[in-house]
Amino acid sequence: MNKQEKKLAIVTGAARGIGLATAFLFNENGYKVAVVDNDKKEIDNLSLENNDIKKFCYDISNNDHLEEMYKNILNWHSRIDVLVNNAGVADFGNIEETNFKRWNEVMKTNLNGVFLCSQKAIAHLKKTKGNIINIASISGLRASTLRVAYGTSKAAVIQLTKQQAAELGEYGIRVNCIAPGPVKTKLAMAVHTEDIIEAYHDAIPLNRYGTEQEIANGIYFLASEKASYITGQILAVDGGFEATGVGLPSLRK
Repeated sequence: MNKQEKKLAIVTGAARGIGLATAFLFNENGYKVAVVDNDKKEIDNLSLENNDIKKFCYDISNNDHLEEMYKNILNWHSRIDVLVNNAGVADFGNIEETNFKRWNEVMKTNLNGVFLCSQKAIAHLKKTKGNIINIASISGLRASTLRVAYGTSKAAVIQLTKQQAAELGEYGIRVNCIAPGPVKTKLAMAVHTEDIIEAYHDAIPLNRYGTEQEIANGIYFLASEKASYITGQILAVDGGFEATGVGLPSLRK
């Protein structure tokens, strides 16, 4: 392997939001970036003006898709240095209304997809002593209403991260996890009412939502050499949300 060859980062769920911000950040820092997403409309509409960043439309929860995806990415560039498992789905509903089909749809992408995508990258990451960044959620660290499937899937991703770090460390592969708090995405702003926004602001010490770029910064840090002795860790990029527990809103009155 040519050590002067550009490093490659794969970012899943990258046609929009946190994934896209992350893909651009890696690219700005000299990486070739494979932008992966299964939303054909979104990825077709995504305009990329740089030859070092390329779109791949695949469903990371589908094992057959992954075989073809890795083959095509490696035909484009012959190494893998970073895998960012960002692709995920959300289905919010109470426990009694979350049937097994809805539960499985969440687990298929949020957990199975992370497992399968990582597993197929290991042989390549061994060669580069690369690393994996899994994207969980604050919902995987603290329980909340209407998140029985989503929160459980993200808690499982956190444990999977630790398992991966424990087993892959001997190969020089680091594995870490980002747990974003509330983020000001287009989707969040479209569905969050003023009451929800105010409640989040009251519960977050920094008194605001995070930005897509702030989450991307955390991801890039963990993937960088500045984090060379960090593995098996969960970094909550959440404005202090997970740390505060209960009581903060009343203290602010």
